[in-house]
Amino acid sequence: MRAHRNGLLLFLAVLLISLFSINAEALTADTVSSAGVSFSTVTLPVVKPVSKKTIIKAAHIQTKQTLWAIFLAGMAGGFAALLMPCIFPMLPLTVSYFTKNGGEKGSAVSKALLYGVSIMVIYVVLGLLVTIIFGADALNSLSTNGVFNFGFFLLIVAFAASFLGAFEINLPSSWVNKMDQNADKGGMLGLFFMAATLSLVSFSCTGPIIGYLLVQAATSGALMGPAIGMLGFSFALAIPFALFAMFPSLLSALPKSGGWLNSVKVTLGFLELALSLKFLSNVDLAYHWHLFDREVFLVLWIVIFGLMGIYLLGKLKLSHDSDLKYISVPRLFLAIIVLSFTVYMIPGLWGAPLRSISAFLPPQATQDFDLYTSSLKINNSASAANNDTDIKPHRYAALFDKPLGLNPFFDYDEGVAYAKRVHKPVMIDFTGHACVNCRKMEASIWSDKQVYQRISQDYVLIQLYVDDKTDLAANEQITTPEGRHIQTIGNKWSYMQTSKFEANSQPFYVLLDPATGDPLVTPQGADFDPASYRRYLDSGLDAFKSINQKIVTQ
Repeated sequence: MRAHRNGLLLFLAVLLISLFSINAEALTADTVSSAGVSFSTVTLPVVKPVSKKTIIKAAHIQTKQTLWAIFLAGMAGGFAALLMPCIFPMLPLTVSYFTKNGGEKGSAVSKALLYGVSIMVIYVVLGLLVTIIFGADALNSLSTNGVFNFGFFLLIVAFAASFLGAFEINLPSSWVNKMDQNADKGGMLGLFFMAATLSLVSFSCTGPIIGYLLVQAATSGALMGPAIGMLGFSFALAIPFALFAMFPSLLSALPKSGGWLNSVKVTLGFLELALSLKFLSNVDLAYHWHLFDREVFLVLWIVIFGLMGIYLLGKLKLSHDSDLKYISVPRLFLAIIVLSFTVYMIPGLWGAPLRSISAFLPPQATQDFDLYTSSLKINNSASAANNDTDIKPHRYAALFDKPLGLNPFFDYDEGVAYAKRVHKPVMIDFTGHACVNCRKMEASIWSDKQVYQRISQDYVLIQLYVDDKTDLAANEQITTPEGRHIQTIGNKWSYMQTSKFEANSQPFYVLLDPATGDPLVTPQGADFDPASYRRYLDSGLDAFKSINQKIVTQ
């Protein structure tokens, strides 16, 4: 039995790593609302729209990838929920009910499958309700809304405290009793109410997991995100019931319930506490508070994961923990992984890029003490020569962090005017404070020396933040023909992206000919392959050179 428990702990180690590696942010499709926008008689930048067919195709591919990431994250959460004290002991009891009362094996299997489908229906309906109640536009706006993000932060902290043993989140007992009474009716309806009873009884364990998943999926900008997340969660939760009903002998291989279940719960509590800080970081960045910079974020993560490692070693005991007489080898391995990850983060306090978690961290430019960025500035003399005509400070430069020591423009008209003077193509980066894939691209791809050289020397970089909350000047605030009130910087660039480029996901890269305002190549989103992204930049340069050669020959 000890071997089975050790194997399960190894599974937990893999699960925790998978939970961490599925960044939502993949999870957050990094889309930001273009609603609630406000200008006055100022004309928005004129850019010829790209072919709708190519833009819609690219947007469809990106949305599909996002939904897959949400589904996988939901599955990871479902497998984690199986190891909770509220669900794991129910597994053999529920399966034995099917095998004892189902008559023939085929009947037991069909009932177990119906039971599993009922679980999936319940959770998918929950995901759909989130979308229906809030609506697509509201879900998009939640990603950078200060009140909601701070509320989400407090909610996830409460969930983490529940997992750590501070209290339990339970639904009213009358709900559970009512469902349990209906479950006795038998038939398909009875199976559905059995599944509903399981969902309600296990809420104290599953609530924090599905709460975090729903928040992440809801703020992803994908309309079906919450439903897809719950589909993945319920699918993982339902699999064991059908599987063990088909093969009851496998039940003997399950480890007995015990204190290790609470250890799983506490470990996930530490993980949720760490992930909750991303919501607080979103608020800090969008409103330019500069209170929660990169090193502050890292210090908190180092402490949280350090405490998790100490807990796994049995040196930290919480209220619901049983005595730990010895450390199993798999638990020791998991502690080694967690503590190694803790040590890995420490150099980040001096500016190390930490590419594996860069999507979660605040931008590198928020770091007060950074020994890394200066090492990227290759061929500084050439770069300085290219900037000789760009002496005055860029508009809005004081508001935004400059990635990797680059000197981007933050206003479209100003950037295009400069590009015309220096005869270079434009690279527009539609980005956002809450966009995790944007941060990952800057830290992992833009830092590639050849990519960095092209962006810093061959293009004029314009970064347009679609979620910034800074108010525009009064004479720039207008109401668009569609009735959108454009009031903030983020409103302005969000409207430009959606109206001119038929896209609202970030990051979104557009390579432009500044003379015509036409895209040189089809715009694209995040690409985490440096070689592929470099080819994309080169294709824009080749197109720009070809256009200029034609002009010269004419």
